[in-house]
Amino acid sequence: MSVFSKERYGFLARSEILGLLALAALIVVVVPLSLDIFRLNLVGKYLTYAFVAIGLVLCWGFGGILSLGQGIFFGLGGYCMAMFLKLEASSVENTKIQSTPGIPDFMDWNQLTSLPWFWQPFKSLPLTLIAVVAVPAVFAFVIGTAMFKRRVGGVYFAIITQAVAAILTILIIGQQGFTGGINGITDLRTLLGWDIRTDHAKYVLYFVNAALLMGVLVLGYFVRASKLGRILVAMRDKEDRVRFSGYSVASFKTFVFCLAAALAAVGGAMFTLQVGFMSPSFVGIVPSIEMVIYTAVGGRLSLIGAVYGTLLVNAAKTALSESFPQLWLLGLGGLFIAVVLAFPNGLAGIWGAWIAPWFARLTKSGSHGSAVANGSPAE
Repeated sequence: MSVFSKERYGFLARSEILGLLALAALIVVVVPLSLDIFRLNLVGKYLTYAFVAIGLVLCWGFGGILSLGQGIFFGLGGYCMAMFLKLEASSVENTKIQSTPGIPDFMDWNQLTSLPWFWQPFKSLPLTLIAVVAVPAVFAFVIGTAMFKRRVGGVYFAIITQAVAAILTILIIGQQGFTGGINGITDLRTLLGWDIRTDHAKYVLYFVNAALLMGVLVLGYFVRASKLGRILVAMRDKEDRVRFSGYSVASFKTFVFCLAAALAAVGGAMFTLQVGFMSPSFVGIVPSIEMVIYTAVGGRLSLIGAVYGTLLVNAAKTALSESFPQLWLLGLGGLFIAVVLAFPNGLAGIWGAWIAPWFARLTKSGSHGSAVANGSPAE
């Protein structure tokens, strides 16, 4: 039997299980053993973007909802975590030289004399973890309900999400006393007293990030194999037929949009922990479009492909920016155009159309040769 058999174990096909194991081996074993801590931390940052790409596969690939504003939710999750870490770093002892000790430094610089009410819940880690998921999900629910109930979709929805990303970026920059402005929230030091700046902490956070990513992948496969996943694909292909069948298309679209937002927010929170800051530069139009590129290069119909696409694009971005600082944007754009034109289904399409059949033929010929050598008929 070929390793690419359609045999299923629960909601996962055998090939999908093998794909998950191969990815886990790559990011948990091969990468940590091959790279120094600086490069490993870079890969950890790349993997936080993969949460967004997986959400886009569910939302765009399966549901047909192209969002050009996923940076909104990535940033909101990151800001929620950054607010907790900043408050922990802004104890009275650490800020005793300020005019108002006990509040973040940028608030003191902007003549605030007390902590704003919406910062108060972020003194608690459990409340922060809830907010990391809840705040972006609620924001996505408001956007989704407003748009999908009025049957706004396609390019119009994409443009609206892009506009919301631009508005939120301007709002964050403008409210400097509350958000840190264009510099964002920086100088994040500890998590419950644990120094997140040490090499040991970076290793631990990398593996936590990898474990969460694998869990999100399994969740994505579960959604795809469920009735919800089948309805999403049906809506993407024949939305009116699904609506006439009695399903609330707007409700399903809103749900998957909120799910994608929550996944992006988890990635944003892990980004803040690993990189040590969060700024509006990760909320706006450019990062949101880059996140769509990760998904397109990996294959918008492939959950694992989205992870590989994220790693490939970011690795290319880093390499090109280091070697050709004046030309790396052109190189990255050329990579995207080449992949989309030559392989519209991304890396997953290359695997499915070329590599997997080659392995299948190789496996089949190997088993045939073994059977002949043993004197038994081949399958």
